[in-house]
Amino acid sequence: MQEADLPALHRLMLVARRLDDEAIALQRQGVLPAYAPAKGQEAAQVGSAAALDLGRDFAFPCYRELGVAVAMGVDLAGYLATHLNLWHGGLYDPLASRLAPFNAVVGGPVTHAVGWAMGAKLDDTGGAAITYFGDGASSQGDVHEAMNFAGVYRLPVIFFCQNNGWAISVPTADQVAGGSVAARAAGYGIEGVRVDGNDVTAVFEATRAALDRARDGGGPTVIEAMTYRLGPHSTSDDPGRYRTLDDERAWAGRDPLLRAANQLTAEEVAAAEEHAATVVSRVRDDLLALGAPPAEELFSFVYREPTAALLEQQRAWKESLDA
Repeated sequence: MQEADLPALHRLMLVARRLDDEAIALQRQGVLPAYAPAKGQEAAQVGSAAALDLGRDFAFPCYRELGVAVAMGVDLAGYLATHLNLWHGGLYDPLASRLAPFNAVVGGPVTHAVGWAMGAKLDDTGGAAITYFGDGASSQGDVHEAMNFAGVYRLPVIFFCQNNGWAISVPTADQVAGGSVAARAAGYGIEGVRVDGNDVTAVFEATRAALDRARDGGGPTVIEAMTYRLGPHSTSDDPGRYRTLDDERAWAGRDPLLRAANQLTAEEVAAAEEHAATVVSRVRDDLLALGAPPAEELFSFVYREPTAALLEQQRAWKESLDA
């Protein structure tokens, strides 16, 4: 997307919201073993990912970036297959989609993005990396090392922090010294920006500016998108144990979808709802149609060169099938 297009961005956010609702329902029905809801963070995710150039940029998500996958046009059934636990890393093509397999290690994708950005700089591709993490993950040592390395080598990478107010059950104020992730950028000699993470056009513009700076040799940027996780941390979490209903209601009034919809016509919103319903129905059907992978794959991807013990286990397994 070359410029911020609010109707198009709202359309993407609505797909992400409705598919997120469907994923939660599928987890409650026992289809998905677990799921990390993204409700409330759609503007941060869609706005940033829509600014990317999919011909040369690359995104490195953690485990809550459904909106990023939607905005990047990823095969959504293949993406959700990771939650279905059919295949490690999902069934979509990361190279073609420019979205790395999502990473459940807290802060894990940040170092990967920096490594990719170093390669892009050495190859002079003009590409930039963006990596997603939360305010809780910003306290990880890996994030510090990645930002320092990127700052030293002036790498084309965006550190996109979705500050949703909670490191699972710990409020940001109790685990981010100084109160701001963006402010830490100064310590690495790089740009730091704090943006309203519930304003999709503001996120888009901040990300586009950071991408332009990276391509021009200006180095990395830390973007801290201030948002709120309207739902639980995961489908096994109960946010009522650590935050108040009044707080949740106050943030519900700042819902990024409502904010965008209030700037659109009723016809545009209705068309977006109809489109989202169609997408969700198709993705659900495609996801449920996926079969279990062949059991023999248990032995196929353990080691690059199979060990004698593994080959013996595989032989015994085949013999048990023939018995």
